Amino acid sequence: MMNEAGISEIHDAALQRLQLADQRYTYNRRKLVQALHDADDPQTIAQLITTTSGLAQSSTYRNLSVLEDAAVVHRIVTGDDHARFELTEDMTGTHHHHLVCTDCGDVLDIALSRELEDLLHTELAAGAADRSFQGEHHRIDLMGRCATCI
Repeated sequence: MMNEAGISEIHDAALQRLQLADQRYTYNRRKLVQALHDADDPQTIAQLITTTSGLAQSSTYRNLSVLEDAAVVHRIVTGDDHARFELTEDMTGTHHHHLVCTDCGDVLDIALSRELEDLLHTELAAGAADRSFQGEHHRIDLMGRCATCI
């Protein structure tokens, strides 16, 4: 796992990415980036609105879409009707995977050991090369049931 970026570095990177996409880094977008940075796990729009004052649902959805298009935010689609959002791994400097509850749709972050990540990287690269495919990164979501739903 890489070192986690500080919040000022994340805000600077978000500003640069939005400028490249011809978008502004508005007050509400900054609040969303801050809320996603402060969250322990990926958040739904409802969670973001609840924990961040002054955000309207419609503008939050639009702002998350702009942040996603600018590669600031990653959308995690689950089995329920609510996508979860988190900052992209290259924004935070942390690599992780997800535990996704197939009952309630909750998403939890999980980090694997460096040894397992290295083995995964080697095996995935070999499998990709066998198919003349050049991989750039990987994501693994483990589907199952969370402690609340068991």
